[in-house]
Amino acid sequence: MPRTRDALPVAPPHPGWILRDRVLPGLGLSVSQAARELRIARQTLHRVLAGRAAISPEMAARLARLSGTTPQFWLERQQQHDLWHAEQALTGILGLIPTHTLPAALQAEIGLHHDR
Repeated sequence: MPRTRDALPVAPPHPGWILRDRVLPGLGLSVSQAARELRIARQTLHRVLAGRAAISPEMAARLARLSGTTPQFWLERQQQHDLWHAEQALTGILGLIPTHTLPAALQAEIGLHHDR
C-alpha cells in the first residue's frame, strides 16, 4: 500500500487521472479528440477523467487500443483503486473476519499462485 512521509495510507490514483494527466498529454490528444477516436461521448470521457466513472472492460479495451497499452493495464489500475477504497471502508469489519487457508492442491487448481 502506498504511504506518505507521515506513514498515512494514500489511495492509488483513479485510472482516469492517469489518462488525463499523463496519457492524453503524452499522446498529444485533447479530450474532444480522444473521445472522438474512442467513439464515445465527450461527457462519458469527462466522467472517467474526473474519477467519477470506473474503467469498464469495454472502456479498457478502447483505451488499450488508443494508447498502445493493454486492457489489463487499465483494469488493474481500476481494481487497485477500488480495492483500496473498499478496504478503507471495511477497516473495522475485516479484522473480525477469520482467515482460513485453502489446501495447496486447491490453490493450484483454482489458479491461486501467490501468498496473501
